[in-house]
Amino acid sequence: MSENQVQKALCVLIQHGLVAFQKSNKSFMEYSINIDKIMNHLRYSRYIHCAKVLYGDGAELLVEEILHAGQTDMATVVKKVTDRLNDALETAGHPKISSSLVRDKFNSLVQTHFLQRCFSPVLDDKKRVIRLEQPENVEELFSVQPMEVDGGNQGQKRKLTLDSDLPNKRFKTESTSKEASPGDSIFWQVNCERFHHHFRDQALISAVARRLDKKAGEIMRAILRISEVKTDPLAKQTVPVSFTEIFGSLQKELGFTRNLLEQYLHNMTDEVPEFVSKCDDSGGGMYVVNIFQALQALCKAHIESVVLERFGSKSLRIFRVILLKKQVEQSQIETCAMIPSKEAKELLYKMFEEGFVTITELAKTPDHAPSRTFYLFTVDIRQVARMLKEKCFKAIRNAIVKRNLEIMEHKRLLDKQERVDAIIADLEQQLQSGLEVDPAQKEEVQEVITPPERQQLTKVHTVTNTLEMSELQVDETLFILESYLAFTYHRPAPKKQQSAILI
Repeated sequence: MSENQVQKALCVLIQHGLVAFQKSNKSFMEYSINIDKIMNHLRYSRYIHCAKVLYGDGAELLVEEILHAGQTDMATVVKKVTDRLNDALETAGHPKISSSLVRDKFNSLVQTHFLQRCFSPVLDDKKRVIRLEQPENVEELFSVQPMEVDGGNQGQKRKLTLDSDLPNKRFKTESTSKEASPGDSIFWQVNCERFHHHFRDQALISAVARRLDKKAGEIMRAILRISEVKTDPLAKQTVPVSFTEIFGSLQKELGFTRNLLEQYLHNMTDEVPEFVSKCDDSGGGMYVVNIFQALQALCKAHIESVVLERFGSKSLRIFRVILLKKQVEQSQIETCAMIPSKEAKELLYKMFEEGFVTITELAKTPDHAPSRTFYLFTVDIRQVARMLKEKCFKAIRNAIVKRNLEIMEHKRLLDKQERVDAIIADLEQQLQSGLEVDPAQKEEVQEVITPPERQQLTKVHTVTNTLEMSELQVDETLFILESYLAFTYHRPAPKKQQSAILI
Protein backbone atom coordinates (compact mmCIF):
# COMPACT_ATOMS: atom_id res chain seq x y z
CA MET A 1 0.00 0.00 0.00
CA SER A 2 1.13 3.53 -0.74
CA GLU A 3 1.45 6.17 1.96
CA ASN A 4 -1.65 7.92 0.65
CA GLN A 5 -3.68 4.70 0.83
CA VAL A 6 -2.50 4.04 4.39
CA GLN A 7 -3.54 7.56 5.41
CA LYS A 8 -6.99 7.12 3.87
CA ALA A 9 -7.42 3.73 5.55
CA LEU A 10 -6.46 5.19 8.93
CA CYS A 11 -8.90 8.06 8.42
CA VAL A 12 -11.76 5.62 7.78
CA LEU A 13 -10.85 3.47 10.79
CA ILE A 14 -10.58 6.52 13.07
CA GLN A 15 -13.86 7.86 11.68
CA HIS A 16 -15.61 4.67 12.85
CA GLY A 17 -13.75 4.54 16.16
CA LEU A 18 -11.99 1.28 15.31
CA VAL A 19 -8.53 2.83 15.74
CA ALA A 20 -7.36 5.22 18.46
CA PHE A 21 -4.33 7.49 18.25
CA GLN A 22 -2.13 9.59 20.51
CA LYS A 23 1.27 11.21 20.47
CA SER A 24 4.01 9.17 22.15
CA ASN A 25 6.85 10.48 24.30
CA LYS A 26 9.15 10.27 21.27
CA SER A 27 6.86 12.64 19.32
CA PHE A 28 5.57 9.84 17.10
CA MET A 29 1.87 9.18 16.51
CA GLU A 30 0.89 5.78 17.93
CA TYR A 31 -2.18 3.92 16.68
CA SER A 32 -4.04 1.14 18.51
CA ILE A 33 -6.98 -1.08 17.62
CA ASN A 34 -10.15 -0.71 19.69
CA ILE A 35 -11.26 -4.34 19.95
CA ASP A 36 -14.47 -3.53 21.83
CA LYS A 37 -15.60 -1.19 19.05
CA ILE A 38 -14.93 -3.88 16.46
CA MET A 39 -16.95 -6.46 18.37
CA ASN A 40 -19.81 -3.96 18.73
CA HIS A 41 -20.43 -4.35 14.99
CA LEU A 42 -22.15 -7.63 15.83
CA ARG A 43 -24.86 -5.65 17.66
CA TYR A 44 -25.51 -2.92 15.10
CA SER A 45 -28.79 -4.54 14.07
CA ARG A 46 -29.86 -4.65 17.74
CA TYR A 47 -29.03 -0.97 18.20
CA ILE A 48 -31.14 -0.05 15.18
CA HIS A 49 -34.07 -2.23 16.28
CA CYS A 50 -33.89 -0.84 19.83
CA ALA A 51 -34.08 2.74 18.52
CA LYS A 52 -37.11 1.81 16.41
CA VAL A 53 -38.93 0.18 19.34
CA LEU A 54 -38.27 3.12 21.65
CA TYR A 55 -38.71 6.11 19.32
CA GLY A 56 -40.07 4.95 15.96
CA ASP A 57 -38.92 4.84 12.34
CA GLY A 58 -37.20 8.23 12.40
CA ALA A 59 -34.91 7.21 15.26
CA GLU A 60 -34.23 3.90 13.53
CA LEU A 61 -32.97 5.66 10.41
CA LEU A 62 -30.97 8.17 12.46
CA VAL A 63 -29.08 5.43 14.29
CA GLU A 64 -28.61 3.50 11.04
CA GLU A 65 -27.15 6.53 9.24
CA ILE A 66 -24.81 7.44 12.10
CA LEU A 67 -23.59 3.85 12.42
CA HIS A 68 -22.99 3.78 8.68
CA ALA A 69 -21.03 7.05 8.76
CA GLY A 70 -19.21 6.39 12.05
CA GLN A 71 -19.68 10.01 13.10
CA THR A 72 -21.49 12.90 11.46
CA ASP A 73 -22.97 16.30 12.17
CA MET A 74 -26.60 16.82 13.10
CA ALA A 75 -27.67 18.83 10.04
CA THR A 76 -26.36 16.23 7.59
CA VAL A 77 -27.96 13.21 9.22
CA VAL A 78 -31.30 14.99 9.80
CA LYS A 79 -31.44 15.97 6.11
CA LYS A 80 -30.59 12.43 4.93
CA VAL A 81 -33.21 10.81 7.16
CA THR A 82 -35.85 13.38 6.22
CA ASP A 83 -35.22 12.74 2.52
CA ARG A 84 -35.41 8.96 3.02
CA LEU A 85 -38.67 9.20 4.95
CA ASN A 86 -40.21 11.60 2.43
CA ASP A 87 -39.24 9.33 -0.47
CA ALA A 88 -40.95 6.39 1.24
CA LEU A 89 -44.02 8.48 2.12
CA GLU A 90 -44.27 9.86 -1.40
CA THR A 91 -44.10 6.37 -2.87
CA ALA A 92 -46.89 5.24 -0.52
CA GLY A 93 -49.01 8.28 -1.41
CA HIS A 94 -48.70 10.03 1.96
CA PRO A 95 -47.81 13.72 2.57
CA LYS A 96 -44.22 14.67 3.33
CA ILE A 97 -42.99 15.42 6.84
CA SER A 98 -40.98 18.34 8.19
CA SER A 99 -37.35 17.99 9.20
CA SER A 100 -38.35 19.28 12.65
CA LEU A 101 -39.95 15.90 13.39
CA VAL A 102 -36.68 14.12 12.64
CA ARG A 103 -34.78 16.71 14.68
CA ASP A 104 -37.08 15.99 17.65
CA LYS A 105 -36.20 12.29 17.36
CA PHE A 106 -32.52 13.25 17.30
CA ASN A 107 -32.97 15.34 20.45
CA SER A 108 -34.76 12.46 22.18
CA LEU A 109 -31.89 10.09 21.40
CA VAL A 110 -29.38 12.61 22.75
CA GLN A 111 -31.40 13.38 25.89
CA THR A 112 -31.57 9.67 26.72
CA HIS A 113 -27.82 9.37 25.94
CA PHE A 114 -28.15 6.96 23.01
CA LEU A 115 -26.25 9.53 20.94
CA GLN A 116 -23.31 11.57 22.17
CA ARG A 117 -20.84 14.12 20.90
CA CYS A 118 -17.43 13.01 19.72
CA PHE A 119 -14.53 13.78 22.03
CA SER A 120 -12.70 17.11 21.77
CA PRO A 121 -9.46 17.25 19.74
CA VAL A 122 -6.24 18.30 21.50
CA LEU A 123 -3.82 20.30 19.34
CA ASP A 124 -0.05 20.65 19.57
CA ASP A 125 2.00 23.79 18.93
CA LYS A 126 1.72 23.27 15.17
CA LYS A 127 -2.09 23.08 15.34
CA ARG A 128 -2.09 19.34 14.64
CA VAL A 129 -4.51 16.97 16.36
CA ILE A 130 -2.52 14.68 18.66
CA ARG A 131 -5.35 12.97 20.56
CA LEU A 132 -9.05 13.14 21.45
CA GLU A 133 -10.02 14.06 24.99
CA GLN A 134 -13.23 13.62 26.97
CA PRO A 135 -14.54 16.89 28.50
CA GLU A 136 -14.38 17.33 32.27
CA ASN A 137 -18.13 17.87 32.40
CA VAL A 138 -19.55 14.67 30.92
CA GLU A 139 -22.94 16.30 30.41
CA GLU A 140 -21.40 18.37 27.60
CA LEU A 141 -21.43 15.20 25.51
CA PHE A 142 -25.23 15.26 25.57
CA SER A 143 -25.92 18.95 24.85
CA VAL A 144 -27.70 19.85 21.61
CA GLN A 145 -27.39 23.36 20.28
CA PRO A 146 -30.72 25.08 19.48
CA MET A 147 -31.64 25.27 15.81
CA GLU A 148 -33.68 27.92 14.03
CA VAL A 149 -35.85 27.45 10.95
CA ASP A 150 -34.44 28.94 7.78
CA GLY A 151 -37.89 29.07 6.24
CA GLY A 152 -41.46 28.03 6.85
CA ASN A 153 -41.77 25.26 4.27
CA GLN A 154 -41.86 21.66 5.31
CA GLY A 155 -38.59 19.85 4.85
CA GLN A 156 -36.69 23.17 4.83
CA LYS A 157 -33.05 22.87 5.82
CA ARG A 158 -32.36 24.31 9.27
CA LYS A 159 -29.33 26.21 10.44
CA LEU A 160 -27.72 26.23 13.84
CA THR A 161 -27.77 29.47 15.80
CA LEU A 162 -24.37 31.06 16.30
CA ASP A 163 -24.95 32.48 19.77
CA SER A 164 -24.34 29.25 21.68
CA ASP A 165 -21.70 29.30 24.41
CA LEU A 166 -20.93 25.59 23.97
CA PRO A 167 -17.40 24.87 22.66
CA ASN A 168 -16.83 23.24 19.30
CA LYS A 169 -16.19 19.51 19.60
CA ARG A 170 -14.46 18.81 16.30
CA PHE A 171 -11.50 20.34 14.51
CA LYS A 172 -11.69 20.29 10.71
CA THR A 173 -8.23 20.52 9.19
CA GLU A 174 -9.55 21.14 5.70
CA SER A 175 -11.27 24.43 6.65
CA THR A 176 -8.28 26.50 7.74
CA SER A 177 -9.04 29.47 5.51
CA LYS A 178 -12.46 30.24 6.92
CA GLU A 179 -14.30 29.74 10.17
CA ALA A 180 -16.64 26.74 10.29
CA SER A 181 -20.13 27.04 11.63
CA PRO A 182 -20.98 25.28 14.93
CA GLY A 183 -23.20 22.82 13.07
CA ASP A 184 -20.27 21.69 10.94
CA SER A 185 -17.84 21.40 13.86
CA ILE A 186 -19.97 19.33 16.25
CA PHE A 187 -19.97 15.67 15.33
CA TRP A 188 -22.10 12.92 16.85
CA GLN A 189 -21.70 9.19 17.34
CA VAL A 190 -23.71 6.29 18.75
CA ASN A 191 -23.19 5.66 22.47
CA CYS A 192 -22.87 1.86 22.45
CA GLU A 193 -22.47 1.68 26.23
CA ARG A 194 -25.91 3.25 26.69
CA PHE A 195 -27.47 0.64 24.42
CA HIS A 196 -25.69 -2.09 26.39
CA HIS A 197 -27.03 -0.61 29.63
CA HIS A 198 -30.54 -0.78 28.17
CA PHE A 199 -30.04 -4.38 26.96
CA ARG A 200 -28.80 -5.38 30.41
CA ASP A 201 -31.85 -3.89 32.11
CA GLN A 202 -34.15 -5.61 29.62
CA ALA A 203 -32.45 -8.95 30.33
CA LEU A 204 -33.05 -8.52 34.07
CA ILE A 205 -36.69 -7.52 33.51
CA SER A 206 -37.31 -10.51 31.21
CA ALA A 207 -35.70 -12.89 33.71
CA VAL A 208 -37.94 -11.72 36.56
CA ALA A 209 -41.02 -11.88 34.31
CA ARG A 210 -40.17 -15.50 33.40
CA ARG A 211 -39.55 -16.51 37.02
CA LEU A 212 -42.70 -14.85 38.38
CA ASP A 213 -45.03 -12.99 36.00
CA LYS A 214 -45.30 -9.86 33.85
CA LYS A 215 -46.37 -7.64 36.75
CA ALA A 216 -43.23 -8.56 38.66
CA GLY A 217 -41.28 -7.62 35.54
CA GLU A 218 -42.99 -4.21 35.49
CA ILE A 219 -42.02 -3.66 39.14
CA MET A 220 -38.44 -4.52 38.22
CA ARG A 221 -38.63 -2.05 35.33
CA ALA A 222 -39.91 0.67 37.68
CA ILE A 223 -37.07 0.16 40.18
CA LEU A 224 -34.45 0.26 37.43
CA ARG A 225 -36.01 3.35 35.86
CA ILE A 226 -36.11 5.27 39.16
CA SER A 227 -32.54 4.37 40.13
CA GLU A 228 -31.12 4.79 36.63
CA VAL A 229 -30.10 8.43 36.96
CA LYS A 230 -28.55 7.87 40.41
CA THR A 231 -26.68 4.60 39.89
CA ASP A 232 -23.21 4.27 38.39
CA PRO A 233 -23.31 2.06 35.26
CA LEU A 234 -20.76 -0.34 36.80
CA ALA A 235 -22.22 -0.37 40.33
CA LYS A 236 -22.96 -3.87 41.59
CA GLN A 237 -26.16 -2.65 43.23
CA THR A 238 -28.62 0.12 42.47
CA VAL A 239 -29.27 2.91 44.94
CA PRO A 240 -32.14 2.15 47.38
CA VAL A 241 -35.62 2.98 46.10
CA SER A 242 -38.54 3.49 48.48
CA PHE A 243 -41.89 1.72 48.31
CA THR A 244 -43.61 5.08 47.75
CA GLU A 245 -41.41 5.88 44.74
CA ILE A 246 -42.08 2.48 43.19
CA PHE A 247 -45.83 2.78 43.69
CA GLY A 248 -45.89 6.29 42.22
CA SER A 249 -43.95 5.31 39.09
CA LEU A 250 -46.11 2.30 38.15
CA GLN A 251 -48.67 2.89 35.42
CA LYS A 252 -52.27 2.97 36.57
CA GLU A 253 -53.26 0.59 33.78
CA LEU A 254 -51.40 -2.20 35.60
CA GLY A 255 -53.98 -2.07 38.42
CA PHE A 256 -51.57 -2.06 41.36
CA THR A 257 -52.84 -1.21 44.83
CA ARG A 258 -50.52 -0.59 47.76
CA ASN A 259 -51.38 -3.98 49.27
CA LEU A 260 -50.86 -5.80 45.96
CA LEU A 261 -47.53 -4.09 45.39
CA GLU A 262 -46.42 -4.96 48.91
CA GLN A 263 -47.28 -8.63 48.28
CA TYR A 264 -45.38 -8.63 44.98
CA LEU A 265 -42.29 -7.05 46.53
CA HIS A 266 -42.40 -9.56 49.38
CA ASN A 267 -42.62 -12.45 46.90
CA MET A 268 -39.81 -11.02 44.79
CA THR A 269 -37.45 -10.68 47.75
CA ASP A 270 -38.27 -14.28 48.74
CA GLU A 271 -38.37 -15.96 45.31
CA VAL A 272 -35.64 -14.02 43.49
CA PRO A 273 -33.41 -12.51 46.22
CA GLU A 274 -30.48 -12.43 43.79
CA PHE A 275 -32.46 -9.89 41.75
CA VAL A 276 -34.30 -7.75 44.33
CA SER A 277 -33.69 -7.40 48.06
CA LYS A 278 -34.98 -5.22 50.87
CA CYS A 279 -32.31 -3.11 52.55
CA ASP A 280 -34.30 -0.90 54.95
CA ASP A 281 -37.79 -0.43 56.42
CA SER A 282 -37.97 3.37 56.12
CA GLY A 283 -40.38 4.94 53.63
CA GLY A 284 -42.51 1.80 53.53
CA GLY A 285 -39.41 -0.24 52.70
CA MET A 286 -36.26 0.43 50.67
CA TYR A 287 -35.45 -1.94 47.82
CA VAL A 288 -32.38 -2.45 45.63
CA VAL A 289 -31.63 -4.45 42.50
CA ASN A 290 -28.56 -6.66 42.92
CA ILE A 291 -27.19 -6.19 39.41
CA PHE A 292 -24.05 -8.27 39.85
CA GLN A 293 -25.83 -11.16 41.57
CA ALA A 294 -28.58 -11.08 38.94
CA LEU A 295 -26.07 -11.20 36.09
CA GLN A 296 -24.23 -14.00 37.87
CA ALA A 297 -27.50 -15.96 38.13
CA LEU A 298 -28.19 -15.41 34.42
CA CYS A 299 -24.62 -16.43 33.59
CA LYS A 300 -25.01 -19.64 35.62
CA ALA A 301 -28.28 -20.39 33.83
CA HIS A 302 -26.58 -20.07 30.43
CA ILE A 303 -23.69 -22.27 31.56
CA GLU A 304 -26.10 -24.91 32.88
CA SER A 305 -27.92 -24.85 29.54
CA VAL A 306 -24.64 -25.53 27.73
CA VAL A 307 -23.80 -28.37 30.13
CA LEU A 308 -27.24 -29.91 29.55
CA GLU A 309 -26.94 -29.76 25.76
CA ARG A 310 -23.33 -30.92 25.67
CA PHE A 311 -23.18 -33.62 28.36
CA GLY A 312 -26.79 -34.54 29.23
CA SER A 313 -29.12 -34.28 32.22
CA LYS A 314 -27.02 -36.43 34.57
CA SER A 315 -23.99 -34.23 34.01
CA LEU A 316 -26.16 -31.22 34.79
CA ARG A 317 -27.12 -32.78 38.12
CA ILE A 318 -23.44 -33.28 38.94
CA PHE A 319 -22.65 -29.72 37.87
CA ARG A 320 -25.40 -28.30 40.08
CA VAL A 321 -24.20 -30.34 43.06
CA ILE A 322 -20.71 -28.87 42.67
CA LEU A 323 -22.18 -25.36 42.37
CA LEU A 324 -24.21 -25.90 45.52
CA LYS A 325 -21.43 -27.49 47.60
CA LYS A 326 -18.66 -25.17 46.29
CA GLN A 327 -15.96 -27.81 46.92
CA VAL A 328 -16.82 -31.49 46.99
CA GLU A 329 -15.11 -34.88 46.70
CA GLN A 330 -16.00 -37.42 44.05
CA SER A 331 -17.62 -39.81 46.57
CA GLN A 332 -19.88 -37.02 47.84
CA ILE A 333 -20.89 -36.16 44.27
CA GLU A 334 -21.97 -39.74 43.63
CA THR A 335 -24.11 -39.71 46.77
CA CYS A 336 -25.70 -36.29 46.29
CA ALA A 337 -26.38 -36.70 42.56
CA MET A 338 -27.59 -40.31 43.06
CA ILE A 339 -25.55 -41.58 40.11
CA PRO A 340 -23.52 -44.85 40.08
CA SER A 341 -19.83 -44.45 40.83
CA LYS A 342 -18.51 -45.54 37.43
CA GLU A 343 -20.94 -43.35 35.47
CA ALA A 344 -20.42 -40.35 37.75
CA LYS A 345 -16.65 -40.66 37.37
CA GLU A 346 -16.94 -40.81 33.58
CA LEU A 347 -19.27 -37.79 33.35
CA LEU A 348 -17.23 -35.82 35.86
CA TYR A 349 -13.98 -36.26 34.00
CA LYS A 350 -15.61 -35.36 30.68
CA MET A 351 -16.60 -32.01 32.16
CA PHE A 352 -13.13 -31.67 33.69
CA GLU A 353 -11.54 -32.31 30.29
CA GLU A 354 -13.72 -29.61 28.69
CA GLY A 355 -12.88 -27.10 31.43
CA PHE A 356 -16.33 -26.86 33.06
CA VAL A 357 -15.04 -28.12 36.44
CA THR A 358 -11.63 -27.85 38.08
CA ILE A 359 -9.78 -29.80 40.78
CA THR A 360 -8.25 -28.37 43.94
CA GLU A 361 -5.62 -30.43 45.78
CA LEU A 362 -5.71 -30.38 49.57
CA ALA A 363 -2.68 -32.29 50.92
CA LYS A 364 -2.45 -33.63 54.47
CA THR A 365 1.35 -33.81 54.32
CA PRO A 366 4.04 -31.68 52.65
CA ASP A 367 5.01 -34.46 50.20
CA HIS A 368 1.57 -34.28 48.45
CA ALA A 369 1.31 -38.06 48.29
CA PRO A 370 -1.88 -39.11 46.42
CA SER A 371 -2.97 -41.38 49.26
CA ARG A 372 -2.82 -38.47 51.70
CA THR A 373 -4.35 -35.80 49.46
CA PHE A 374 -7.97 -34.72 49.04
CA TYR A 375 -9.09 -33.90 45.49
CA LEU A 376 -11.96 -31.44 45.59
CA PHE A 377 -14.01 -30.57 42.49
CA THR A 378 -15.04 -26.94 42.07
CA VAL A 379 -16.61 -24.68 39.44
CA ASP A 380 -14.91 -21.39 38.60
CA ILE A 381 -17.79 -19.42 37.06
CA ARG A 382 -15.50 -16.67 35.83
CA GLN A 383 -13.18 -19.13 34.07
CA VAL A 384 -16.09 -21.03 32.49
CA ALA A 385 -17.67 -17.76 31.36
CA ARG A 386 -14.43 -16.72 29.65
CA MET A 387 -14.21 -20.12 27.95
CA LEU A 388 -17.81 -19.91 26.70
CA LYS A 389 -17.16 -16.34 25.56
CA GLU A 390 -14.40 -17.63 23.27
CA LYS A 391 -16.68 -20.40 22.00
CA CYS A 392 -19.38 -17.82 21.25
CA PHE A 393 -16.92 -15.81 19.17
CA LYS A 394 -15.97 -18.94 17.25
CA ALA A 395 -19.63 -19.87 16.71
CA ILE A 396 -20.47 -16.39 15.40
CA ARG A 397 -17.44 -16.46 13.12
CA ASN A 398 -18.45 -19.86 11.72
CA ALA A 399 -22.01 -18.65 11.11
CA ILE A 400 -20.77 -15.54 9.30
CA VAL A 401 -18.35 -17.56 7.14
CA LYS A 402 -21.06 -20.09 6.27
CA ARG A 403 -23.57 -17.35 5.41
CA ASN A 404 -21.07 -15.56 3.16
CA LEU A 405 -20.22 -18.86 1.49
CA GLU A 406 -23.90 -19.54 0.73
CA ILE A 407 -24.27 -16.06 -0.76
CA MET A 408 -21.14 -16.40 -2.91
CA GLU A 409 -22.16 -19.82 -4.22
CA HIS A 410 -25.56 -18.50 -5.36
CA LYS A 411 -24.47 -14.96 -6.23
CA ARG A 412 -25.56 -15.23 -9.87
CA LEU A 413 -29.03 -16.41 -8.90
CA LEU A 414 -29.40 -13.76 -6.18
CA ASP A 415 -28.33 -11.01 -8.60
CA LYS A 416 -30.87 -12.29 -11.10
CA GLN A 417 -33.64 -12.12 -8.49
CA GLU A 418 -32.56 -8.60 -7.52
CA ARG A 419 -32.80 -7.42 -11.14
CA VAL A 420 -36.23 -9.02 -11.56
CA ASP A 421 -37.51 -7.45 -8.34
CA ALA A 422 -36.22 -4.04 -9.47
CA ILE A 423 -38.05 -4.32 -12.81
CA ILE A 424 -41.29 -5.41 -11.10
CA ALA A 425 -41.02 -2.55 -8.59
CA ASP A 426 -40.54 -0.10 -11.47
CA LEU A 427 -43.62 -1.46 -13.25
CA GLU A 428 -45.70 -1.16 -10.07
CA GLN A 429 -44.51 2.42 -9.59
CA GLN A 430 -45.55 3.24 -13.15
CA LEU A 431 -48.95 1.70 -12.46
CA GLN A 432 -49.37 3.83 -9.31
CA SER A 433 -48.40 6.93 -11.29
CA GLY A 434 -51.33 6.35 -13.66
CA LEU A 435 -49.37 5.01 -16.61
CA GLU A 436 -50.70 2.07 -18.58
CA VAL A 437 -48.84 -1.15 -17.90
CA ASP A 438 -49.57 -4.43 -19.64
CA PRO A 439 -50.23 -7.14 -16.97
CA ALA A 440 -48.67 -9.69 -19.29
CA GLN A 441 -45.41 -7.77 -19.11
CA LYS A 442 -45.21 -8.28 -15.34
CA GLU A 443 -45.95 -12.00 -15.68
CA GLU A 444 -43.31 -12.27 -18.39
CA VAL A 445 -40.71 -10.71 -16.11
CA GLN A 446 -41.66 -13.04 -13.24
CA GLU A 447 -41.26 -16.08 -15.49
CA VAL A 448 -37.61 -15.19 -16.07
CA ILE A 449 -36.89 -17.10 -12.85
CA THR A 450 -37.76 -20.76 -13.41
CA PRO A 451 -39.51 -22.92 -10.76
CA PRO A 452 -36.30 -24.86 -9.90
CA GLU A 453 -34.51 -21.55 -9.44
CA ARG A 454 -37.27 -20.31 -7.15
CA GLN A 455 -36.94 -23.44 -5.04
CA GLN A 456 -33.20 -22.89 -4.82
CA LEU A 457 -33.73 -19.24 -3.86
CA THR A 458 -36.18 -20.25 -1.14
CA LYS A 459 -33.62 -22.70 0.23
CA VAL A 460 -30.84 -20.09 0.17
CA HIS A 461 -32.99 -17.49 1.94
CA THR A 462 -34.01 -20.06 4.57
CA VAL A 463 -30.39 -21.02 5.26
CA THR A 464 -29.13 -17.43 5.43
CA ASN A 465 -32.03 -16.34 7.66
CA THR A 466 -31.38 -19.27 9.99
CA LEU A 467 -27.69 -18.37 10.20
CA GLU A 468 -28.53 -14.73 10.92
CA MET A 469 -30.91 -15.76 13.69
CA SER A 470 -28.26 -18.05 15.16
CA GLU A 471 -25.80 -15.13 15.19
CA LEU A 472 -28.30 -13.00 17.12
CA GLN A 473 -29.08 -15.78 19.60
CA VAL A 474 -25.42 -16.52 20.25
CA ASP A 475 -24.81 -12.79 20.67
CA GLU A 476 -27.49 -12.66 23.39
CA THR A 477 -25.57 -15.32 25.33
CA LEU A 478 -22.32 -13.51 24.61
CA PHE A 479 -23.77 -10.26 25.94
CA ILE A 480 -24.77 -11.85 29.26
CA LEU A 481 -21.30 -13.39 29.64
CA GLU A 482 -19.57 -10.10 28.83
CA SER A 483 -21.82 -8.14 31.19
CA TYR A 484 -21.02 -10.54 34.04
CA LEU A 485 -17.29 -10.54 33.32
CA ALA A 486 -17.26 -6.72 33.19
CA PHE A 487 -18.16 -6.68 36.90
CA THR A 488 -15.40 -9.16 37.78
CA TYR A 489 -12.60 -7.16 36.18
CA HIS A 490 -10.69 -4.77 38.40
CA ARG A 491 -10.89 -1.41 36.71
CA PRO A 492 -10.73 2.22 37.89
CA ALA A 493 -14.04 3.83 38.73
CA PRO A 494 -15.36 5.75 35.70
CA LYS A 495 -16.43 9.36 35.83
CA LYS A 496 -19.96 9.76 37.04
CA GLN A 497 -22.37 9.82 34.13
CA GLN A 498 -26.10 10.08 34.52
CA SER A 499 -28.38 8.23 32.15
CA ALA A 500 -31.69 9.68 31.12
CA ILE A 501 -34.91 7.96 32.09
CA LEU A 502 -36.72 5.80 29.55
CA ILE A 503 -40.46 5.33 29.81
